[in-house]
Amino acid sequence: IYINDLLASGEIPDLFAADEIDVIMNSLANKVKASGKVVDRKNCWDYFIGRIRKNLHVCLCFSPVGDGFRSRAMRFPALVNCTVIDIFQPWPKDALYKVAQKILRPVELGTDKERDVI
Repeated sequence: IYINDLLASGEIPDLFAADEIDVIMNSLANKVKASGKVVDRKNCWDYFIGRIRKNLHVCLCFSPVGDGFRSRAMRFPALVNCTVIDIFQPWPKDALYKVAQKILRPVELGTDKERDVI
């Protein structure tokens, strides 16, 4: 659940204790002021979360084989909606053909004979 929250919003609720948040706010006050915003708790927190969203990079590795990835993607939608998925294995020709067909279906490619050649 924590990874899903982090991917979706850039933050994990209740990750920091109150005293840790105060230290974060105090350390960011000058940067928030330099950005032209009023130094208050909300602006400091928004600045902090914005920096996390901009600078945090996470690499997750899952096997696409079987139902495991599909079930994780359904339980934690940010795995699909808030990430870039790179597949490092060759696709079967049939799968490539079907994806291309679906994407190119609305595109005008000429007659049926011309379309079949493409």
